[in-house]
Amino acid sequence: MATIIYTRTDEAPLLATYSLKPVVEAFAATAGIDVETRDISLAGRILAQFPDYLSDEQKVDDALAELGELAKTPEANIIKLPNISASVPQMKAAIAELQAQGFKLPDYPDSPSTEEEKDIRNRYDAVKGSAVNPVLREGNSDRRAPQAVKNFAKKHPHRMGEWSKDSKTNVATMADHDFRHNEKSVIMPADDVLTIRIGDTVLKDDLKVLKGEVIDGTFMSAEALDAFLAEQVKRAKEEGVLFSTHLKATMMKVSDPIIFGHVVRAYFADVYEQYGEELLAAGLNGENGLAAIYSGLEKLDNGAEIKAAFDKALAEGPALAMVNSHKGITNLHVPSDVIVDASMPAMIRTSGHMWNADDQEQDTLAVIPDSSYAGVYQAVIEDCKENGAFDPTTMGTVPNVGLMAQKAEEYGSHDKTFKIKQDGTVEVVNSAGEVLMSHEVKAGDIWRACQTKDAPIQDWVKLAVTRSRLSGMPAIFWLDPERAHDRNLIELVKKYLADHDTEGLDITIASPVEATKTSIERIRRGEDTISVTGNVLRDYNTDLFPILELGTSAKMLSVVPLMAGGGLFETGAGGSAPKHVQQLQEENHLRWDSLGEFLALAESLRHISNNGGTKKAAVLADALDKATERLLNDGKSPSRKVGEIDNRGSHFYLTKFWAEELAAQSEDAELAETFAPVAKALDEKAADIDAALIEVQGKEVDLGGYYYPNDAKTSEVMRPVATFNEVIDSLK
Repeated sequence: MATIIYTRTDEAPLLATYSLKPVVEAFAATAGIDVETRDISLAGRILAQFPDYLSDEQKVDDALAELGELAKTPEANIIKLPNISASVPQMKAAIAELQAQGFKLPDYPDSPSTEEEKDIRNRYDAVKGSAVNPVLREGNSDRRAPQAVKNFAKKHPHRMGEWSKDSKTNVATMADHDFRHNEKSVIMPADDVLTIRIGDTVLKDDLKVLKGEVIDGTFMSAEALDAFLAEQVKRAKEEGVLFSTHLKATMMKVSDPIIFGHVVRAYFADVYEQYGEELLAAGLNGENGLAAIYSGLEKLDNGAEIKAAFDKALAEGPALAMVNSHKGITNLHVPSDVIVDASMPAMIRTSGHMWNADDQEQDTLAVIPDSSYAGVYQAVIEDCKENGAFDPTTMGTVPNVGLMAQKAEEYGSHDKTFKIKQDGTVEVVNSAGEVLMSHEVKAGDIWRACQTKDAPIQDWVKLAVTRSRLSGMPAIFWLDPERAHDRNLIELVKKYLADHDTEGLDITIASPVEATKTSIERIRRGEDTISVTGNVLRDYNTDLFPILELGTSAKMLSVVPLMAGGGLFETGAGGSAPKHVQQLQEENHLRWDSLGEFLALAESLRHISNNGGTKKAAVLADALDKATERLLNDGKSPSRKVGEIDNRGSHFYLTKFWAEELAAQSEDAELAETFAPVAKALDEKAADIDAALIEVQGKEVDLGGYYYPNDAKTSEVMRPVATFNEVIDSLK
C-alpha cells in the first residue's frame, strides 16, 4: 500500500491542515493510499530534543530525523508545508508556551557558562533557523507556476503599484570586503578530511569531503561593514527616503543575525557611543532586534534614560521602514520580521515603496550588505523605473531549477560560520597538512565555508536539461564569473552539459545581473525563461518572479525529485503567515490559501501512479487538478475579510468539485460509483454548509496554544460544520 506523509508544521498552514487533511485521508483511502502525519512543527522539534526532561506520556519521536532517513529511500512521498525557521525571540516564545502547558523544558540560555547550559543551548540551536528543509531536501528543486494558476492570474490580475521615473528607491550593497569579494574556492581532487583553524585554535575539525566536491571559504569584514552602514544611514537621511535592511536571519541563522546587529548599532550609533558598554554587557547588541533591546532596558537601572536616547535617535535619524505602522514596529524590531526574499518583491510590487510611521508609502533605500545577489533586485528596480510596473495580464514566467541537494552552498554553511574572536589567518587545511585556502581576518569578522557535492551538481544540470526539453523554454544558468565558487561551477556545468543531448535547446550561462536583465526583457514580451540557480537564488527567484507574476509565491508548484527516487512535494514558496493566525484568533476567519497544498497533493498522487503504484492515484490527481481550476475560476479562494469565504470555505468547495470530477470521469468506474453519492450529498447541502461556515466567523476563538495548539479545540474551530464532516467521514 502506498503511503503519503503529510507534515504537521506551524501557524497558518498547520491550522489549514486540521481542515484539509481529513478530506485528503478520505479521498486517498478510496484508492488504497494511506495518509500519515509527522510532526515537524517548531514545538514538536523542541520537544523531540528533550526526552530526558519530559514524562513518558509527553515524549515525542524525532519525526524530522525519521523523515530525513525516509527522504534517502525510493519510497519517500512527503508533502511538506511551510514551517517556522525560528529566530531566538520565536524560540523563547515557543519554549514559554510549552512550559505553561506543563512541559518541564529548561529555559533558553542566552549566555551558557556551565556544561549543562551549553548542552541545553546546543539542543535548542539544533532547532533554530532553517533546521527542517536541509534535512528533507535530498534532491534539487523544480519550481514553476502551474498553467491553471498562470491563466487565472492573466484573467484576474493582482494589483501592481505604478512606478515613477523619478523614484529614489535603490539597493545599497558593499563594493568590496564582503562575502562575494573575499571568496576562494577549490574542487577537491580526492576524498579528504579538512580542518578549519585560526592560529592554534581549531574552528572545525573532521570535515569530511568527497572527490569532486566544491569547497569555498570567504568572510565579511566587520570594519568595512560598519563603514558601509554608517554611509547608508547618512545617505537615507540626505535623500529623504526610508532606511530598511533586508537579510535572511532565519535561514542564515549564524551570519545574518550578526549583520543585523551591526545594522541596529549603525542606525543607533550615537546611543551605542554613549551607552555601548552597558548595552553590550547586558547582551543588548541588536542581534535580536530593537524589541529585545527595549525589553532588556526594563531590567537596567537607567533603562528609561537609555530608552529616551533610542527615541531621540529614531526621531532624528532617517525615517525607518515599518513592519506595522499602527503598532510602531519598525524594520529593525525583530530580525525575522523582514526576510529579503519576501520583502524585496513586495516592495517592487508596491511602486518601490515601503510603509512609513504615518502608514504612508514612501521610497526606500534597501540595504543588502553582501553584494552576491543584491544586484538582481537593483536590476529589476532600474527596469521598473525605465519601463513602469510589470503587467500580470501579459507577462511571461520564470520557473526555477535550483541546486539545493545535500545542503549545497550557503544554506549548508551554518556549522562552518564563525564570528572571529582574534586577528589572524583562517586556514582550511587537508589531512596532509596542506593549506587549501587562507584569509587574513580581524576580530569581529564573519568567516564561513560552504560545501557543494558533485552528485547534486550533476543532477542539477540534468534537471535543467530535462525541464528545458519538456517545457521548450530557454534556460539560463545564473553564475557570476567574478565569484570564485561560481567560476568553478561554470567549469563543471560546461563539463556535465556535454553528457546530455542539448540539440535544439537554448541553454546559456550569465551573471545574475545579466540573467535578470535578459529574463525581465523576455517577461515584458510575454516570453518564458527558466532560471537555473544555486541555493540562495533558488529561494530569492521563487519569491521574486511569482510575486510579480501571481501576487504570491504560495501558488507555485514546488517539486523536489529526490536523488534516491522518492518525491518531496513542497506547498508553495511562502512562509507560515503569522498574521493569518492572529486574524483567526480575533475574528475566526483564516485567510490562508491552500492552493499550494492542492497542487502538491496532485503531484504526490501522480508520483504514486508514475512509480508503479495504483492507477487510481492518477485519476484522483487529474480530478483534483480540474477541481482546483474550477475553484480558481469560480472565485472560491479565501477572502481577507471576515464574513466572506475563508480557508475552510475554499476546502469545502475544493472537496465538492473534486467529488464531482471523480463522479463524472470515465477512466475508473469504481471511483465514479464511490463518489457519485458524495457529490450528490455535497451539492444538496452546499447552501447550508456555505452559510454555516460564514456564520461561525466574527468572534474570538481559543486554540489552546499558538505554537502547540490543542487538537480538540483546533479541530472544533477548523471543522465547525457537522453535516460536511459526516459526508467526508462516510468515505473512510
